Order: sequence, then structure tokens, then C-alpha cells
Amino acid sequence: MKKIINDPSTVVVESLRGLALAHADILRIEEDPALVVRTDAPVAGKVAVISGGGSGHEPLHGGFVGLGMLHAAVPGAVFTSPTPDAVQAAVTATASGAGALLIVKNYTGDVLNFETAAELAEADGVEVRSVIVDDDVAVKDSTYTAGRRGVGGTVLLEKIAGAAAERGDSLDAVEALARKVIGQVRSIGVALTPPTVPHAGEPSFTLADNEIEFGIGIHGEPGRERIAAEPADALLERLVDAVVTDLPFADGDKVLLFTNSMGGTPLLELYLAHGIAERLLGERGITVERRLVGPYITSLEMQGISLTLLKLDDELTELWDTPVNTAALRWGI
Repeated sequence: MKKIINDPSTVVVESLRGLALAHADILRIEEDPALVVRTDAPVAGKVAVISGGGSGHEPLHGGFVGLGMLHAAVPGAVFTSPTPDAVQAAVTATASGAGALLIVKNYTGDVLNFETAAELAEADGVEVRSVIVDDDVAVKDSTYTAGRRGVGGTVLLEKIAGAAAERGDSLDAVEALARKVIGQVRSIGVALTPPTVPHAGEPSFTLADNEIEFGIGIHGEPGRERIAAEPADALLERLVDAVVTDLPFADGDKVLLFTNSMGGTPLLELYLAHGIAERLLGERGITVERRLVGPYITSLEMQGISLTLLKLDDELTELWDTPVNTAALRWGI
């Protein structure tokens, strides 16, 4: 294992310290328990939007803390759910009387720990709602989940829910909008190489030189099938078909297309893949109205990509376009 780290046991907190130094105008961190919080939190009269999960998926979630997106993020150890007390601390640090919305990826540890934290926060007098993201179409159940996994759609949900909170929507309205996004977003990923978790010191799985894991999870969980490597056109056809047929998306739909690097895929290949995906969607009569391309929900250094499609309407498009100022997403400022 070759990584730019000191000690696997301190890699998360050292990374958080660097994040805080690089973006001190946007966020601050706490170390016990570990939190990433907006510098202006709590924001009076606004619903607090909070998410989190295991580290190793950066910039998710800490990179999305800031104006127009998350009020706080709760990082666990690498690929490990944060503890309930840490999530509760995030609610305490950000709730201003308008309540809090917890955005939870569908992994068993995350769901249980966020649920416990919500109960603790409500015992303290804070109104808390939770929504569970389960946008991965690859498998119904996996190593980490009962039901579908929460993956790339999380990024889009955090932006749209955060924008609704920023404009002053009520907790009921922000929750309803979040559930709408969850109902209209679908994702799938593919891996060319495995990630290496620092404390494990060896790859999470093995692939032959001519193999690809189709439908991979963001922790290196198995996908739908292991297939022979194939040219980009064929691979993107396979990915697009899996996503489009699930909702299903249809001729005339307007969508946001999110083409994501799993951490080790160069932009040269990522933009190539995005271009193919746009062409294939256009051939099906689906119009790509908004786009996001880059490494926004990663799996350490895994080579691979994921595609996420969100069916848009006027309200979702408007909320996507509103100003955002975070470490990883920034426009309209």
C-alpha cells in the first residue's frame, strides 16, 4: 500500500484539519466528535440540512457544507458509519428552531445510527425528519444494505434540499421535496480497479486485467456481474440502459446527468464517457438540461465511473441553479 498518510488511525482527522484550513471562509470542524459545520451555523429561521457517512468518499459529505447545500456533515472512519452521538452533535450545532432534515444513504449502519440520533435530538426538543437515499439500480440487497444502496443521487439531493432550506422552506416542504428527488433519481456504477482502505492495507477485491465489476457499490461491494472489459461505447450503452429502464425514463423527459469519477478515473476518460452518455440519452429522446461531471462521490482511489439521472421539472431545475458556495460545488456567488 502506497498512500500519502501518516497513520491509518489519524487519516480522517488530519484530512479534516486540512479541509478547514483550505476553506476557513465556508466551514469549520470539530474533532470530538468529528463534524464539519457551516461557519454561520446555526442559521436563524432555516431548516438545518445534515448528512454524513463513512469517510473515503470525498468530497462527499464535508465538501458540500456551505451556503445553499449542507449545514453540517458527519464523517465516520473510512467506510464506517458515524456514531449517533456525532450526528446528534451536528443537529445541536446547526438547528435554529426550524427543525432539521437528515439525509441518509441506505447502508445499514448509517440508517440505524442516524435513526438513533434523530430520537436523541427529538428528546432534546428538536424536530427532526429523515430521508433515505436508495438510488442504486444495480442490486436489490448488498453486503451493506437491505434494499438498494444510496450512491450518486445523494449529491443531487443535498444540493436541492439545501437550496430549499436556504430559501426558507418549512421542514415539511424540504422533506417533501427531498422525497420527490429520491423518487426521481437513479444511479449505477462500474469499477475497473478496487479501492484500498488505509487500515486494511490491501485492495478490497481483485479483478483480472480484462475484467470489470458492473454495478459496483461505493465501498467496493459486488455489483450485478463481473464482465470482460469492453470499449467505452459498449460500456456506456450498458450503464445508460440500466438506469433509463429502471424509473423508467422516457422520450420527452428532461434530466440532470451526473457523470462521476469513483476517485481514480482521469478527466480525459470521464468527459469521454459523459459525451457518449449524452448522445445515447439524446437518441432515446431524453434531453440533458443540466450536467455535473467530476469526482464528487468517490471510493478512495478506485478507477471507475457512475452515472446518475435525475428527472427534472421547473422547480427542481430552479433549485439546482440557485447559488451554492461549498468546497466542492460553487456557482452563482
